[in-house]
Amino acid sequence: MIKSIAGAAAALFVVSAQPTKAQDSLQLELVPWATGLFFPVDVVHAGDDRLFVVCQPGWIRIVTDSMTLLPDPFLDITDRVNFGGEKGLLGLAFDPDYASNGFFYVSYVGYPGNGISRISRFNVTADPNLADSSSEVVLFSWPQPFDAHKGGDLDFDQAGNLYISLGDGGGAGDPFNNAQDPTDPLGNILRITPDTGGTYTVPVDNPFATATDTLPEIWASGLRNPYRFGFDRLNGDLWIGDVGQEMHEEVDRIPAGDNSGPNFGWHCYEGNSVYDTTGCLPPSNYVFPIAVHDHPVNGGNFCAVIGGRVYRGAAFPHLYGAYIYGDVCNGELWTLLPDGLGGWVDTRALQGTLNGLTCIGDGVDGELYATDLGIGKLFKIIDHCPMDPPTITISGDSMISSMAAAYQWYLGPDTIPGAQDQAYVAIQNGAYSVTATFANGCVLRSDTIHFSMDGIHGSSSPLISIQPQPTDDTWYLDRGAASSTDWELAVIDAGGRRVGSTSWPAGTMRLAIEARGLVTGMYTIDVRERSGGTVKRIRVAVVR
Repeated sequence: MIKSIAGAAAALFVVSAQPTKAQDSLQLELVPWATGLFFPVDVVHAGDDRLFVVCQPGWIRIVTDSMTLLPDPFLDITDRVNFGGEKGLLGLAFDPDYASNGFFYVSYVGYPGNGISRISRFNVTADPNLADSSSEVVLFSWPQPFDAHKGGDLDFDQAGNLYISLGDGGGAGDPFNNAQDPTDPLGNILRITPDTGGTYTVPVDNPFATATDTLPEIWASGLRNPYRFGFDRLNGDLWIGDVGQEMHEEVDRIPAGDNSGPNFGWHCYEGNSVYDTTGCLPPSNYVFPIAVHDHPVNGGNFCAVIGGRVYRGAAFPHLYGAYIYGDVCNGELWTLLPDGLGGWVDTRALQGTLNGLTCIGDGVDGELYATDLGIGKLFKIIDHCPMDPPTITISGDSMISSMAAAYQWYLGPDTIPGAQDQAYVAIQNGAYSVTATFANGCVLRSDTIHFSMDGIHGSSSPLISIQPQPTDDTWYLDRGAASSTDWELAVIDAGGRRVGSTSWPAGTMRLAIEARGLVTGMYTIDVRERSGGTVKRIRVAVVR
């Protein structure tokens, strides 16, 4: 509360001014990295600078750190891969101890019929760029009922457990209810621990490790086609892109350490919407997505989401912590970032430029790469606008932007007409920001500056003095000469908001304004005649 000691008292509510942080959308760019790849669907590193690109017909190709595609495949198992449609060689993961044991694992669909999903181990030869195609050891296999929805991704967690994605097996609407059948591995993510003998064990902390009515390998269920998933290498969160039926695409997330066996709801729910809840449990039993995109029938442009990775590289600091993913059909890339309130901000970061996005994977250094199945290319994902946003310095009544090619100043959310120079002279209190245009057409916005007019402004008379400056208790205003009219005073905070007001009656020489209810900061006392004319603006401060 601010109270006038001399004159009428006025009750005032204090609102502290908080600086506004700039929220520029990330803008991504694709840099060609390798060509000549036939049906590339996955990209993985083996703990070194090479990138291993999985090609759906049954090859694994190596791209060196010099952007060279080696002529001979690392692995060729085209003789046993059932390739066509959604079938083929689909996933790759290197053993955490690959440097010493040479083991790696693949997921592929083999013969006969609609296919058999296999998880197999192979080993490298003495030549680090050549694997032994005859070294296959099958860890897990399961027949597929239809031609589609195979899943196919593989990844290890930090504890050495292998995660396996299997789609629901195909057929519109999961006709066999595989994703909700605890005795069937389809429509789930499985979690196993491979051993050196070519078999595996079930981790003791798997959610159904000791269950009698559920496959112990199941770690998460209720998924339609989790074609691409991946761990955040910093904190271990698992991110899943689950391809939808005909209305919605979704992104799911499982926080690190959550071994509760989340059920993501398919085919009871597609995205956040009911699909077929016959025989389903109440909604509280399912985990719903953190992002949903619609198909064209619902006004969207997604057709099949491609799960990606959280950027943890060092080359592009603005991307750090952003989950980057996309869609097969629209060729776009999107980012998900925490909103600071427990939710997520989902933003398009690249217009449709890919002809068939099939994977986003990371290199050993945390940089991200994308495969384009339509043109057989590998791209590196970079920050199109890596420069820092503009900063504002204040000199007297002027605000000055850091260097850029062009500028536009704002007062609050509104552009200031004609304010397109590097410096802007403020004529009123308020919240100011500037957008700066850089090379490549990058337009970035500064943080907001809460600006108050400096010093005492107004006509040369009458004279008004104020003390003490600063204060933690009370300001005393003195007139140099008596006034024949009443004055109105408003106290304005650094954000341009009125936080108090009172009157200064004619004939009263001294006015005391109590500042005990104000937080530390700069304020402006605006003195006006009751007719509205400005008498003085006085910049003051409160220090606690």
